[in-house]
Formats: sequence, structure tokens, C-alpha cells
Amino acid sequence: MLDYNAEAAHYDATRGGVPRAEAAADAVLRLVPDTARTLLDMGCGTGSVTQRLNRPGLRVHGADASYGMASIAAERVGRRIVLADVHRLPFRAGALDAVTAVWLLHLGRITPRFIVAEVARVLKPGGVFITTVDKDAAHDVGSDIDALLTPHRTGIPSDRADLIESYAARHGLTPVAEARFTGHGQGRTPLAAADAVRQGRFASWFSLTGPPAEELAAALAALPDPHRPRADPEYRLLALRKG
Repeated sequence: MLDYNAEAAHYDATRGGVPRAEAAADAVLRLVPDTARTLLDMGCGTGSVTQRLNRPGLRVHGADASYGMASIAAERVGRRIVLADVHRLPFRAGALDAVTAVWLLHLGRITPRFIVAEVARVLKPGGVFITTVDKDAAHDVGSDIDALLTPHRTGIPSDRADLIESYAARHGLTPVAEARFTGHGQGRTPLAAADAVRQGRFASWFSLTGPPAEELAAALAALPDPHRPRADPEYRLLALRKG
């Protein structure tokens, strides 16, 4: 599991930087109702997306559990960033018109069914929850890297769309729209994938350690054009309205 305090300083540079953040923010804003006046970017990280959720009349807040991440976000967004556990948001019931969660629900350190319940609590009737789903699946672009990784995938991704929709239904949240955007700079090279396997960075996909992990990493590193990035993923955003 990543130490997000330690990752904060170089997080953006290794995650597609400005192009990916701009693509994500543009897609999110397409799903935010014109009538929305308050929005919380939950699990906002460094605020690279949060600061780009700009629209006249829309007041944007951010929340993250990592002090390192929240500190950088506060430099970008200001005092509307709070340090908070996303399972227990510091907002009263029915306070917000929209809540966003970009690249959050797939993480092993959180529990999506509890997060969806908390989102439903803080949303106003008619409010919208906008979240990425199926993140790991998006990284399968049919490349030679994926051909080696896919047989080792186990378990059910925590952000699988049908699971999120089922959790949402229990709290009166109904799917109303979706959007897609390109994860610029996220196309993997074989060498980067090999390093990720060795470091356990695919923990949300599968659990390989010791000799099996090293064997897979060696096979990835031996692929042709090891420095060439494969295709960028396309992420999916799902919008759910509170009835």
C-alpha cells in the first residue's frame, strides 16, 4: 500500500500531471448539474483536479486523509481543503449539491459501501455523486503488457461499476449519466510495469510476492521496446443522483 504522505511531493509528476488533471476535471464538470452551488472533491489528493473544477457560482471544497496530499492541495485551492477520513466527512447532512471521487474507490484502504452511504448522507435531495469506476479495467488496453498481467488478476475490484450501483441503490442514488476521459501519461512501459510488480503497486489487482513476482517482472522487462509507453487508458465516470 502506498504511503501517500511520502508520495505527495512527486505524485503529480508520476500520474500524468496537468493533461490528465485537465481531462478529468473537464469530464467531471460535464456531469455536475448547472444548478449545483457546492461541490466536495472527496479524496482530493494534491488538488490537481480540484483546482480545475472552476465554474461561476460553484464553491468547491476538497477532503483528503493524507496530510502530505492535503497540504499541497491547500496551497492550490486554499482554506476549502480539509484533512478528513472519507468514511466520515465533516459536513452536515444534506449540505452539498455534488460530491466527486476521482481515482478513489479502487483503493484497498477504503470501503466503498461505507463511502457511498456517507456521500448519500451529505448530499441534498437531487444532489449528484460523480465517481470513477472500473479503474483497473481501464488500464487493460489490450497490450503485450496486459497479456502478461491478466492471468494473475484475482478477486473483485472494489470499484466495479455494478457493485457501486448496488451500494448506491440502497441509499436512494440512481445512475443518471456517465462520461469518459483519457488518462494522459498513464500508458505503461514494460520496464515501469516490471518495477510496479516488484514494488507491490498492483495490490488492488493481484497479490504476487517473492519468486512469482520476480518471474513476472522479468517477463515484463523482456518485452520488445521496453521504454515505449503503451496506449493511455480511458477512465469512466459514473453520475448517480439522490432521489
